[in-house]
Amino acid sequence: QALSICQSKIEKHGVRRMRLVATEACRRARNARDFIRQVRRETGMDLEVIAPEVEARLAVISCAPLVSKRTEQLLVVDIGGGSTELVWIDLSQVAPEDRPRAIMRLHAGFAPHGDAPAARVVDWISVPLGVATLKDQFTDVQDDTARFALMSWYFEEKLASFSPYNSENARAGFQIIGTSGTVTTIAASFLGLRRYDRAKVDGLHMSSDQIDTVIHEYLSLGPEGRRSDPRIGRDRHSLIMSGAAILQALLRIWPTDRLSVADRGLREGLLYAQMSADGVLDDGPYQ
Repeated sequence: QALSICQSKIEKHGVRRMRLVATEACRRARNARDFIRQVRRETGMDLEVIAPEVEARLAVISCAPLVSKRTEQLLVVDIGGGSTELVWIDLSQVAPEDRPRAIMRLHAGFAPHGDAPAARVVDWISVPLGVATLKDQFTDVQDDTARFALMSWYFEEKLASFSPYNSENARAGFQIIGTSGTVTTIAASFLGLRRYDRAKVDGLHMSSDQIDTVIHEYLSLGPEGRRSDPRIGRDRHSLIMSGAAILQALLRIWPTDRLSVADRGLREGLLYAQMSADGVLDDGPYQ
């Protein structure tokens, strides 16, 4: 039904150029091919199941406008429903004024292109744990605090193969950009917003300590308190703690004074990539 509504809007606006993608849920579903055929038959829409690297790359370029000129080491985090993508990028060889543009140039791929100084992808990983799939791992744990701690440490265990996990990293010149409903919800809670306002959330800078304070407040509220908290919302209360557990694990490993909140993601990444490929944009960055 939701896809039929999307198709109606596409027809209403006369859209001719489009890219329709599916991510982790379809990557792991055993009946993914049947689902895609059914969608095509009922709506005429051709879904493309994208690889984890493509999903990670789209998340990265969507955040190009938020990259600081002072950033030398960048970690982009996209916490989804079924997976979490991490991309570590070295910008130290790129001129400060060109760093946001260097991120946009990654739309062509993570492998280096040409001899000019460029953003270097140190490593990337797609962890098959998102807010829904991580939550499902610990449904048998009744204690709220214990369940949260288990989720956080369980997620960290999955990062052993991510090379920056075992490397020292200075806080100076380091930036994390977080793009997900988890990060934007925590930001809205930090700001005390009873009604979500994208203009106030997108681009907000938070420190590890500020995020940790919000997470501890969520824990003190308990399940019932979170359900009725207007800053979280009834559509997100059941998943916010698994997302917060992922975020806490990352900040435990890589504490930062500058986590940039991104209310943007695959849609913006798809748009930027298509416009760049069509020559409409000159490799960003764009607000």
